[in-house]
Amino acid sequence: MQQVVKARQEAAVAFGVLLLGLGLGAGAWIIPSEAGYAGIGPDFLPWVVSIALCLCGGFMLWEVRRGGFLDMEEDEDGQPAFWPGFIWMSVGLLVNAALITTIGFIFSCAICFVLAARGARLAQGQPAGGRKSWINDAVVGVLIAAPVYWMFTKFLAISLPGLTQSGWL
Repeated sequence: MQQVVKARQEAAVAFGVLLLGLGLGAGAWIIPSEAGYAGIGPDFLPWVVSIALCLCGGFMLWEVRRGGFLDMEEDEDGQPAFWPGFIWMSVGLLVNAALITTIGFIFSCAICFVLAARGARLAQGQPAGGRKSWINDAVVGVLIAAPVYWMFTKFLAISLPGLTQSGWL
């Protein structure tokens, strides 16, 4: 019985990877493919990742059909997944995607960092911290996101959503 449940879980993961690859492919389909620098358009990387995910999902399904993920180590401590940490990180990504065009790249990525750091701390069993921890994470998030934004916009001339028209925020 436990083997059947394990096989179903492994198949669900494989189908999830396949669906993710297909969803990314559907998104890549609507991206314009006009060639840019070196003849590569903006849809190139999403197509590469989509194909890679579909291949990985297909290989995972093949492994499930052969008897499961054979070389996977057994969980020694029997601990279930830590869902609150996963939820904090997922919310961080979703908030980033929702706010990036409203408050700009730097601040939306900083918020994503704050929420992901909280989820990582909780997943490791560390205390989440108080107001000082939130402020510290926000400062670190801005210090990471700002140079990335400036590198892309100023040096690589790649347009990212900003808060102001100056190009510095």
